[in-house]
Amino acid sequence: MKADKTKVLRLLKTARGQIDGIIKMVEDDRYCIDISHQLMATQAVLNTTNKEVLTAHLKGCVNNAKTQDERDEKIDEFIKTISKVL
Repeated sequence: MKADKTKVLRLLKTARGQIDGIIKMVEDDRYCIDISHQLMATQAVLNTTNKEVLTAHLKGCVNNAKTQDERDEKIDEFIKTISKVL
């Protein structure tokens, strides 16, 4: 992985903490809208993490491809992945 591991791990651990909090909210029968807000906050952190990983893929893996065919293959992978997000 070409992304900044420290940053990615920090973001993932933040999301994990948020999910633990959401689980507790559900167990405590908290207000639905409050739970939804926390879910959206967690999704935002995961989206930021994914952006970090995909950016590193473009800047690292695609740029470092040895041949044009390899570069095209990595770009196609990226397009398939980003299509799932969109």
